[in-house]
Amino acid sequence: MTTDTSRPAPHEQVREDHESRRVSAFTGDALGTLDATGVAEEIRSGRISAQEAVEAAIARVEAVDPVLGATMVRDFERARRRAGHVPTGTSAPFAGVPSAIKDNVHHAGLPMTMGSDALPTAAVTEDGPFVKQFLSTGVMPVATTTCPPFGWTATTERPDGRVTRNPWDTGYSAGGSSGGSAALVASGALPIAHGNDGGGSIRIPAAACGLVGLKATRGRLLGDPTTDQAPIRIVVNGALTRTVRDTANFIAAAERYQPSRALPPVGLVEGPGARRLRIGMMLDSPLIGPSDPQTRAAVEAVGALLEDLGHDLEADVDVPIPQFFKTDFEDYWGLLALATKAQGKGLYGEDFDPARLDRLTLGLAAKAKRRLARTPLVLARLAATGIGAERLFPRQLDLVLTPTLCHTTPRIGYLSGDLDFETHMERLTQYVGFTPLHNASGQPSISLPLGRTDDGRPIGVMFSARRGQERLLLELAFELEAAVPFARLDD
Repeated sequence: MTTDTSRPAPHEQVREDHESRRVSAFTGDALGTLDATGVAEEIRSGRISAQEAVEAAIARVEAVDPVLGATMVRDFERARRRAGHVPTGTSAPFAGVPSAIKDNVHHAGLPMTMGSDALPTAAVTEDGPFVKQFLSTGVMPVATTTCPPFGWTATTERPDGRVTRNPWDTGYSAGGSSGGSAALVASGALPIAHGNDGGGSIRIPAAACGLVGLKATRGRLLGDPTTDQAPIRIVVNGALTRTVRDTANFIAAAERYQPSRALPPVGLVEGPGARRLRIGMMLDSPLIGPSDPQTRAAVEAVGALLEDLGHDLEADVDVPIPQFFKTDFEDYWGLLALATKAQGKGLYGEDFDPARLDRLTLGLAAKAKRRLARTPLVLARLAATGIGAERLFPRQLDLVLTPTLCHTTPRIGYLSGDLDFETHMERLTQYVGFTPLHNASGQPSISLPLGRTDDGRPIGVMFSARRGQERLLLELAFELEAAVPFARLDD
């Protein structure tokens, strides 16, 4: 394949009236350059207090948010109160660590607008199951974070130019749909934040912002009323972090709160595994086509590193994804949008206003209405993807290595919330060619910030495993992080 490199790719051609810059919140305060585990250790030792950690986070959020646009509702006063009542002797790994919760789950006392102007702004009255699990780790949320309307797209750009910017270069997308959380963690404003993933929405912003983004096996973590009633449970909650140990500690703590009875336990992963693995590499999405040159080069470099570390790499592995999967997933996406439009008052309250839905939601709903007769087939085939997930995983392999995304992070505006539906969908589907399969199959996968663009921005690479094999992913992630320390804004 030959690629014309004489002109910028389409996702690089968009230009806005904005002076791009790098935005870092790292400073010599109580948080310093520590990850969440490091902050918690400082609090437990008494070298800093939870109040000092929360005050530092609040100051950092206030410093960067006018540029990044990453918060929806600030919850500073409640965070301050919580920080004053951290139990002594608690076993919570992140006791007193400042964090944030994405604006699409139930967190008592705050609105849940799902990034949409159509939803009520009244505060919800009860924490959802996952929020209780998240809070059990000891985190102190200081805000809710931005997402695009209903999390449908792979950037965090709402209509009317309300955008969340990437701290590595504010001219670029922070990814989506957990873009607000990713921007705050990558910038150093917070060490850890909540995200969730229904088609890549943890892994995509992790790739864009240079973070660790694990989509756990379906059923590993608890859900939320917004997603638990869906016919196919594609959404998985989780966290965005700067280090593998933070992700490992989060999974172990969440598992202690409520372990899954249907999956093997992960336990606390503390470092690399000893076993050498058989890893297949796939550079191009079988559903979309060739990845761009910088993305391919990043994955190939990781493949070479794996071989240097003694792992057995199989290049050009074939993952037997049915060709109808792409259309089925898009149709299911549309079905959820149609249900949102038609049943919004029942789902979100009487103040839900369908007249304020965005173009992408309306376009998805209209398309789903035209294709409604296919719904039983779509649901049956997507359900079968989960039931037969093992058949989609090459039998001889332990893990599969792919790009997280088909091309490098796009500029702000390329996936604008004001685009017409057809243009948005065409661009989106050419970008997101790897992540949705794991949401349908329920299998775990992790995006790691192991690549860099020519101008120094992050490129994510993704490892996928069989159901229940998060431990294998984390052990390899520890090994790769030690071999090639992840680039950070404070470097």
